[in-house]
Amino acid sequence: MKRNVILFISMSLDGYIADKEGSIEWLSVPMEAEDTTYDAFYKNVDTVLLGYKTYHQIVTELAVDDFPYKDVQTLVFTRRDLTSDETNIQFINDDVVSQVQALKHDPGNDIWVVGGASLVRPLVDANLIDEYQIAIIPKLIGDGISLFSKSSHQQGLKVVNTNVINDIVYLTYHKVD
Repeated sequence: MKRNVILFISMSLDGYIADKEGSIEWLSVPMEAEDTTYDAFYKNVDTVLLGYKTYHQIVTELAVDDFPYKDVQTLVFTRRDLTSDETNIQFINDDVVSQVQALKHDPGNDIWVVGGASLVRPLVDANLIDEYQIAIIPKLIGDGISLFSKSSHQQGLKVVNTNVINDIVYLTYHKVD
């Protein structure tokens, strides 16, 4: 079975994944209907990729005592020389492209690119993201961290699904080879 690299992420309507200060508080929306999108996606993931800033935000602000990916292999990309006491968390001081190329050849399930933008750009440029699942939050935040930074690389995509739940527009694209 082929391992897919999936970018599953939320962004504002104007293309930001965080505000200028790196906050994601603006992501919350009123939940009028049950939304199982995340649960359905996550059940086939066995590896998550995070940049250090995203990891640090999760463990210091968002889920201080309950790391949300403790049941899967977690690779945290950083320039820092860090180690983890957790067997499933590994700090990687190497480029994300070579790591993902190797992971795609290992047996397993889906590989989730959690964030942030510094991981997304090199994977887009190397054409390694197989599927883009983007949740468009119905907010304009004006400025912040863009999901997709400027690049000379063009990538053709094919829409495979759209869905709206609680005013969030979920878009799913597959890359076109």
